[in-house]
Amino acid sequence: MSILKKIAFQGEPGANSHEACRTYFPDYEAVPCATFEEAFEAIKSGACQLGMIPIENSIAGRVADVHHLLPASGLQIIGERFKPIRFQLMANKGVTLETVKIASSMPIALSQCRQSLKKLGLAHESAGDTAGAAKALALKPDPTRAAVAPALAAEIYGLDILAKDIEDERNNTTRFLVMTADKSPAAPPFTHRCVTSFVFKVRNLPAALYKALGGFATNGVNMTKLESYMEGGAFTATFFYAEVDGRPEDRPLALAFDELKFFSEKFEVLGVYPADPFRDRV
Repeated sequence: MSILKKIAFQGEPGANSHEACRTYFPDYEAVPCATFEEAFEAIKSGACQLGMIPIENSIAGRVADVHHLLPASGLQIIGERFKPIRFQLMANKGVTLETVKIASSMPIALSQCRQSLKKLGLAHESAGDTAGAAKALALKPDPTRAAVAPALAAEIYGLDILAKDIEDERNNTTRFLVMTADKSPAAPPFTHRCVTSFVFKVRNLPAALYKALGGFATNGVNMTKLESYMEGGAFTATFFYAEVDGRPEDRPLALAFDELKFFSEKFEVLGVYPADPFRDRV
């Protein structure tokens, strides 16, 4: 008897993360978690074999909580997925646009649909979650209210879509990381271009960051991301999250890492995984 595989995501059923799970891992049961901490714990405990965790959005930027959780999670990144974000205006069955006055959703979703909502003449109200707004409307029907959420939320909560794809920017895209608790996941096929994600903290030396990063330039390693964040609320303890093209065993990257580690007091590779083909789109 086969064991049902599960993948954790943060949010209510019907959220964008849920859609990403269904799109990229249709043979897994998607498990909703109230917080990112709970999603990470579900993966770490073995309750879920994988996790689908958003790390950044092309309009809103990085998901800050995830950067703080990644280094201490003990989890490995084994993949990335890019999901175009599409928002739908939905209401209770039989409701028409003529009666709707207020649209509810999480603030970031409302901000990404501001112009469309203005054209529709709708006021907006903040909610904690996109799918949560749809769920609340289903539980308490109101012909004057609508929710802004992914199409899956309308399917799950029995709502009608009144206006499709109301996001203001068509290039609105969220990047997800696929996480596992496996300490030694299978290496990506050598036929694939790879990304290596890592975190580091430089030593307290003059120009330490400049020197630590010099090896990437001199060895021709392409660094695609470098972000800083504070550790434990201390202004003097700055961690860096970075991503580079290649694998740690590639000689140029191995040499760059040797130089980085010399000027760093902490260093950890968080994952080596195939680059999503979405990266090559213009």
